Amino acid sequence: MEIFLIIVGVLVVLAAIIAGAMYAAKKERERREALAALAAKLGWSFSPASDSSIESLFPQFQAFRQGHSRSGYNTMRGALAIDGRTFSAVAGDYTYKVTTSNGKTTTTTTYNFSYLVLAAPFPNLPDLSVRRENFMDKIAGALGFDDIDFESAEFSRKFHVKSADRKFAFAVIHPLMIEFLLASDPPPIDLRAGKVCFRGNNTRWSAEQFGKHLEFASKFFDLWPDYLQEDLQSRQT
Repeated sequence: MEIFLIIVGVLVVLAAIIAGAMYAAKKERERREALAALAAKLGWSFSPASDSSIESLFPQFQAFRQGHSRSGYNTMRGALAIDGRTFSAVAGDYTYKVTTSNGKTTTTTTYNFSYLVLAAPFPNLPDLSVRRENFMDKIAGALGFDDIDFESAEFSRKFHVKSADRKFAFAVIHPLMIEFLLASDPPPIDLRAGKVCFRGNNTRWSAEQFGKHLEFASKFFDLWPDYLQEDLQSRQT
């Protein structure tokens, strides 16, 4: 009788594992199909296949250089028209692994996140990062390693802004942009070498969230002042 109960218990556990795996596979398939539908709606290409070239496309972003076994997947490629200018875009999911060892055991953890990278039509753009302020930022500020502060005390308290070109930072983060960012829940914004990366913090976005981040990116660049865009345009000619 005891052996019978053990067998039944094992079968129940196996059935639960199989059911869980089937459910996860179903949800993954549904998400993949939703991303493909979003890409088709935008007129973009879509590939669910593993793509190791993503890392080499964006070497300026530390997010794509973490760990090992790095690869993109569910990759969408296309373009966005923003304020009369064309921004080429790549979006999708990215995975990497981190292996740690304490001398006795080795553990490998897999991380996944979603991203959106736009190539701005201004190749000489200064670098700029905008993200939510965290506890470590406050400690760094107390030690004198402060970020750029703006007239809005609320914005300066909630957001961490870094750029070697302060004039450029103030031109981008003007009062209307500050209102927009405060009213939004933006992902980290990292502008480097003419490309801007919006990414999830080790989270994957749904197709709906991808759509919202595309809208956010469009609004973000649409709010850049005309005089700034004209000045940037003149630098490359």
